[in-house]
Amino acid sequence: MEHLIDGDFASNHGGWGFGSSTGVDPQPYFRIFSPLRQSERFDPDGEYIRRWVPELREIQGSAIHDPYERGAGDLAETNGYPRPIVDHATRRAVALDRYKRAAGGKSK
Repeated sequence: MEHLIDGDFASNHGGWGFGSSTGVDPQPYFRIFSPLRQSERFDPDGEYIRRWVPELREIQGSAIHDPYERGAGDLAETNGYPRPIVDHATRRAVALDRYKRAAGGKSK
C-alpha cells in the first residue's frame, strides 16, 4: 500500500475485504465482484481511467471500460494497453461451480 498514490488503510482494507467477501459482512457465494460493472457504475465517463491510465486517454465513450470488446482495441494496442489475461465470464463460472461444490451442492 505504501506505493499507492491513493493508499488509505481504512479504505483499502475495508474495500478489499468487502470486495473479496472476507470482511465482517461476507456476501453469499454467488456474488462475484465484476471490475467492469464497478467501472461503468462508478466512473461512467471514464474520468478516473483517463487520468490514471494514459494508454486509454484517447478512447471515447463506453469503450474505455472494455476497449478490446467494444471496438477500440486497435487504438488501445497501439498505445500499449495490454490485452486481458483473464476471461471474467469463464472464471466467474468456474468460481461459482467451486463455491457450489464447497457448499455441498452439485457441480456441473
